[in-house]
Order: sequence, then C-alpha cells, then structure tokens
Amino acid sequence: MLSGVTLEGGRARSGEGRPSRMELKPRSLQSQIGILCPVCDAQVDLPLGGVKALTIDHLAVNDVMLESLRGEGQGLVCDLCNDREVEKRCQTCKANLCHFCCQAHRRQKKTTYHTMVDLKDLKGYSRIGKPILCPAHPAEELRLFCEFCDRPVCRDCVVGEHREHPYDFTSNVIHKHGDSVRELLKGTQPHVEALEEALAQIKIMNSALQKQVEVVAADVRTFSEGYIKAIEEHRDKLLKQLEDIRVQKENSLQLQKAQLEQLLADMRTGVEFTEHLLTSGSDLEILITKGVVVERLRKLNKVEYSTRPGVNDKIRFCPQEKAGQCHGYVIYGTISTKEVDPAKCVLQGEDLHRAQEKQTASFTLLCKDAAGEIMGRGGDNIRVAVVPNDKKDSPVRTMVQDNKDGTYYISYTPKEPGVYTVWVCVKERHVQGSPFTVTVRRKHRPHPGVFHCCTFCSSGGQKTARCACGGTMPGGYLGCGHGHKGHPGHPHWSCCGKFNEKSECTWTGGQSAPRGLLRTVAL
Repeated sequence: MLSGVTLEGGRARSGEGRPSRMELKPRSLQSQIGILCPVCDAQVDLPLGGVKALTIDHLAVNDVMLESLRGEGQGLVCDLCNDREVEKRCQTCKANLCHFCCQAHRRQKKTTYHTMVDLKDLKGYSRIGKPILCPAHPAEELRLFCEFCDRPVCRDCVVGEHREHPYDFTSNVIHKHGDSVRELLKGTQPHVEALEEALAQIKIMNSALQKQVEVVAADVRTFSEGYIKAIEEHRDKLLKQLEDIRVQKENSLQLQKAQLEQLLADMRTGVEFTEHLLTSGSDLEILITKGVVVERLRKLNKVEYSTRPGVNDKIRFCPQEKAGQCHGYVIYGTISTKEVDPAKCVLQGEDLHRAQEKQTASFTLLCKDAAGEIMGRGGDNIRVAVVPNDKKDSPVRTMVQDNKDGTYYISYTPKEPGVYTVWVCVKERHVQGSPFTVTVRRKHRPHPGVFHCCTFCSSGGQKTARCACGGTMPGGYLGCGHGHKGHPGHPHWSCCGKFNEKSECTWTGGQSAPRGLLRTVAL
C-alpha cells in the first residue's frame, strides 16, 4: 500500500499523523440517469455532476487535434487568449499559441528558452501532448493520483478535498495500475480472439448456407419443373381421355338417335297408312289390304327399343385418387364414368346378423356399378340406420368410414339385447339384403371355473372339490375322475360342464350351485 504524501517545495514527501483508511469516506458518486454511448451502445451511468463530470477521452482529443493540424490548423485557437488562430506550439508547456501570445511567451523569463514548433512541422507526429488540467482547479495540471478515490488529482486537490487521502505522483503509481489494466487486458484478449474466430466461423457458415440454399433452390426448381411437366402431361392425357369419352358417348347417342328416328319413321308410315285406309278406304279395300297392314303393324309392335338414353352424363373427376407415376413422379387425378348401382351393392362381414350388447359390431358395404364392377373410389352418399324393433324411436348411433376404394366400414354398438333392424341405403335406395335383422345377445359371460380333464387332477386330489358335470369317485371324492361314474369323457368346464373351451358360461351362480364348486372354481 502506498503511503500518503504531501507537497512541500514542489516535492513529494511522506505524510505523518494520517487517520486510518477505515475513517476515510469517498465522495458520493451515485448516478441518477443512464445514457447510451453513441459508439458502442453501452449504458453509462451519469454522475451527479452531469455530462461535464464524465471521463474525458484525451486520446480522442489528441486525434481531433492531429486532424486539425493536418488541415492547416483551421479551427484551432490559442490556448492562452482563446481568440486568435494557432501558429506555433510550445513543446515544453504543451500549449498551442497564436503569433501574439508566442511573442509574449518568449519575453517572459520562465518561458524564454521553451521550444517552439510551427504547426506545419507537427503534421507528421502521431501524438502531440497537451497538459491535462484539473477540472476543479483549471490552473493546475493533474500530476498526482488519489489512491482512496482512485482518480488523478492536482496539488490544490490534495490540500483541499483529498487532504487526508493517500496519494502519490502518477509516475510512481502507473506501474501498479498499468499492470492491473494489462492483467485485465490479458483476460480480455482471448475473448477477442474467440469472438473473431466465432465471427469467422459465422462468415464461413453464412457462405456455406448461401451455397446450400442455392443448391436446394436448384433442386426445388428441377423437381418442380419436372413435376409441372409431369402434371401437364397427365393433364393432356386426362383431357384426351375426356374427349374420347365424349366421342364414345356421343356416337352411342347418335346411333341410338338414328335407330329411333328410323323406327319412328316406320311407325308413322304404318300408322298414317292404316289411318288413311280406315278413314278413306271402302269395306272391300280394307279387307283386301287387311292382311298386309296387320302383319306390318304386328312387326312394328314387336320391335324392342328403349325410351331412355343409352348412355348417361356421369363423368367425374377424382383429384385425390392416385393415377400412377409419370416420369418418376406420383400423380393424382382420374376421370371416372362409373355410377354406383344400389341394386348391385353387397354387404359383407361376420356381424351382419349377430351382435352382443355393449360390444361394437361391424360389417362392410361393397359398392358396385351397374356392370357389377367395384367402384374403386369413395364419396358416395351412404345412409345407415340401426333400430331396435321394440324401441323404434331410439335408433343406435352408427359410424360410416369411407375407405376411398369403393368400400365402407360400418360399425355400431347396441346397448341392450334384442332384435334390431338395419337399413343400408345408397342414394336413398336400399342395397342388396337391406333391410335385414340382427339378433343382439347378452354380453359374453366368462367361465369362473377351470377347464380341466377331471376334478381330481385340477384340485390336486381334494375330496371335497365338486364339478358341474356331476361325476364322483369311490372313496368319498365328491368330484369327477377319469373312467369313474358321471365323467363325460372329455375335457370340460368345472363351472358349467361345457366341452367347448371358448364357449359362454351358462352357470347362473344361484342357490342350487354346489358349495364345493366354488373351491374348484378358485383352483
């Protein structure tokens, strides 16, 4: 720790009788307002003294002065009179002087031998020193450093506000404070290198990102252009297919039209001739031509024809149906002329005529066209109703799932046992087998007993164990045994005696159930 010094005769000496460090209190510098640095955007707390109390960047002041000197000294004024432009600089006093003040400077005894330099000779300098004066005592230069307040002070400061603070010449303390700043600089420089490296990596990554974006963009363009080409080709195929369908249907209509027109002409000729004969001919004439006319009319009446168009206008575009691949691209969209025929639609599934209460039953509707071919697509208007015969005002909720392939998955969950009627309609018309009835049974009752070969084996030889088959064994055994009285000769359930392992239990659990049966069930 540096000891306090006082000034005597312009020299520093050690102070005596200085109070302890703990008794000293620094001046309050509590900030009230924060401002942002216009260069680094860092927040700086404004001291109580305001902007004037902020630390001065003397390096920046030096740079400004150098720039002014390089510009022929324009803008610089004399440090003494603050009026005239600068012509010379006193290297001893570090002051810029005008012509008048320079002459006065040479006339004074103390400054007669100071070195004076023209401003033009300073243009090559990288630094021109200027005395840093005390803000509290502008006539004094800052040459001392207050250790307690951690700031430079002048001679007047150490005899006034900093009177009992430890201080020393700046030249004596610069090594300690300079070393601490250098130590901090050592810790900061790696961060600078790391940040520079990070920025370099970011630059590299940004360049790689741009290249990758360009590559992916090229892939997207290539893919989209190929896809567009495939779609356009598929579009042309669909339009050609549509045109072929139109031509085919129009040809069929034109052929039917020609046939009907010819038949109509024949009919009219026969009708007109017969009417004319009956209205204008004599009795003898009618009788003479009767045979020919009758034969002709009979032939015309036997001709079969349809009063409905032979083709329909059912042409449908299915944009969500897969249409295979084109140039390696999966494409969608097909043209369909099929029309569902409810009379050809069929129902499939094991649950068509049976179901159990509180369990989901399901079946499948397979839609076909008039030719009996599967539609191969969905989107038809399907209506399903499941109604109990004894409660027709309480229909069961149904679900219809369109599988998009011409089949529909239909499900429902009956809540009570009984007979239900099921309606399945396509386009408001019943399909084959609709309506039909479904018998809903009670929920399957699991077996509480064991499926065994005999009571003796399943109970481990217990005499009191019984079986629903009613068999017994000699020696006081109440249950059945192989080859003994009452044994059914097959594996069976101990609770109800049924032979089928997956059957439903019929034991009611009433009072008539043997007490020993419960023990067998537990086993």
